[in-house]
Amino acid sequence: MNISSSKNTSYINYLKLLIAILIGVFIWVIPHPYNVQPSAWHMLAIFIATIAGCILKPFPIGAVSIIGLTFAIITKTIDMNTALIGFSEGSIWLIVIAFFISRGFIKTGLGSRIAYHFIKLFGKKTLGLSYSIIFCDLVIAPATPSNTARAGGIIYPIIKSLSESFGSRPEDNTERKIGSFLIFSEFHGDIITAAMFLTSMAANPLAKTLAKTLNVNITWFLWFMAALVPGIISLILIPLIIYKIYPPEIKNTPNAPEFAQTELEKMGPMKTNEKLMALVFIIILILWVTGSLTKVDATLTAFIGLSLLLVFKVLTFDDVKSEKSAWDTLIWFSILVMMANELNKLGLIKWFSSLVKYSVHGFSWPIILLILLICYFYIHYIFASSTAHVSAMYSAFLAIAIAGGVPPMLAALSLGFFGNLIASTTHYSSGPAPILFGSGYVNQNKWWSLNFVLGIVYFIIWLGVGSVWWKLIRIY
Repeated sequence: MNISSSKNTSYINYLKLLIAILIGVFIWVIPHPYNVQPSAWHMLAIFIATIAGCILKPFPIGAVSIIGLTFAIITKTIDMNTALIGFSEGSIWLIVIAFFISRGFIKTGLGSRIAYHFIKLFGKKTLGLSYSIIFCDLVIAPATPSNTARAGGIIYPIIKSLSESFGSRPEDNTERKIGSFLIFSEFHGDIITAAMFLTSMAANPLAKTLAKTLNVNITWFLWFMAALVPGIISLILIPLIIYKIYPPEIKNTPNAPEFAQTELEKMGPMKTNEKLMALVFIIILILWVTGSLTKVDATLTAFIGLSLLLVFKVLTFDDVKSEKSAWDTLIWFSILVMMANELNKLGLIKWFSSLVKYSVHGFSWPIILLILLICYFYIHYIFASSTAHVSAMYSAFLAIAIAGGVPPMLAALSLGFFGNLIASTTHYSSGPAPILFGSGYVNQNKWWSLNFVLGIVYFIIWLGVGSVWWKLIRIY
């Protein structure tokens, strides 16, 4: 039975790979427009086939990217030096090193300790408990680029333990007591914190790098400042809205602080490694925030942080070598960025944006931006990864926005933020979604319907209040 199932899975994966290849071949053989270079058209075919493979996932995304890279070299669409140039991109190393730094939070237990302290202080009511959990997510988000690791590795085990301590388990139909509310609130808290920092989700530096190819340079501090007001408003309002439309049965949690205190006692006093981790984290944040003044590059700051963790032995080099997510990200990130850069260098993005410019002629740029963001958001129903979505769509949508007269920085940041907010769609929308949905505390109908409502709320907050804030800080 298991052997048969394994064979069926293998056949399905090869079928998915074949579909991705056929998509690429189909585009390759279509006669290219007269004002587009053959090499640009061939690069587009390989890029789309690679993205199709990332969506269909016949193999891990890193493996799919390597196959796409190999095709590009074999067909002489690019040479070897060009193929490997993405591995020297600073933004990619920023996110890779941030993965290593986030490992320090998990290894030392500092992330859990922070969460328990928040619960101890603010967890006497269920709504306060959800805020405690979300604000823990917020505190560790700047140095935790894997929102999956943040929500699934640090926060979810705490929510599960808390829920069960209040007798809330999906197995005996008591999930609505408290677990459903906490799980769904954390899911949205994680979406918001992922949008607030350039280094809090893997796709954000990808957006920054893709924006740079269109001559839009986003800094860590500018991203943070632009996201600050809509982000804080979202963190305050979204849990409150969930509390109203999907209320927990237990409204008061007087035992939660005691639960947190018990867990803290089990952990014992703050260990030396935790103190060193906290110190390095503070140094990193200060350097990132003051980067525009000190001229210390954000990637160099990440290298400084990692070096300090290695020197202080908070992390060992074995920890660095075993961080599979980081090395996987380095591979596929570098390859996709290289492909996107080549499409721009070969003039395809410019051709595409000039083509679309005529179709949006006559609309004011705010209307164009709104239409693009709505399309960008709801097309995510066909994606099972926010990163794959950003990889496939960000450059094209940004090029269209700029061609339509949208201020370039406003367009780049808006699409960057919505590259995280798009997770408010399905139970497979992003890394944390299947983990939190898979807990069984929220059924699929509720997950989809509540997300649809909250997706509209995000538009109101980030485009309504956000646009006023962005005007005040002169984003446009």
